[in-house]
Amino acid sequence: MRVMRIAAVFVVGAAFGFVWNAASGRGFDASRSVFVQEGDEVIPAADARARLDAGALFLDARPIDFWRMNRIPGALPLPEDDFDRAFSEVEGRLRRTSNVVVYCSGYGCEASHVVARRLRERGFPAVVLDEGLPAWEDAGYPVDREARS
Repeated sequence: MRVMRIAAVFVVGAAFGFVWNAASGRGFDASRSVFVQEGDEVIPAADARARLDAGALFLDARPIDFWRMNRIPGALPLPEDDFDRAFSEVEGRLRRTSNVVVYCSGYGCEASHVVARRLRERGFPAVVLDEGLPAWEDAGYPVDREARS
């Protein structure tokens, strides 16, 4: 009986919280990612695939060891945690394109949003693949799994 009361209090409290969030005008939009900020352009996997087919430059914002294990075909590493060093390695490619897609591990990963913003600050427009590599894989698109050093 005590467990049922605790569960009921939790459910009622959560419901009030969601209602307050929606009605107060000060809450956050629960229908979109909290990582998306003004200026971010987020695209679904199908749009990202079309961009890849059109020659877009894909940048992997995950740590370099993740990129070494698997990546979207042709993607270059631009890890958030080593942005400045890695940027110098991809800057030449960035200057030759205006079609840039950044992705990370998806589902709670903020790295692609941070990297895309840092690129925009430097004058390079970039979009973010919504939900990152997992969304790409879920759509059945190819992944390069050849180990890199």
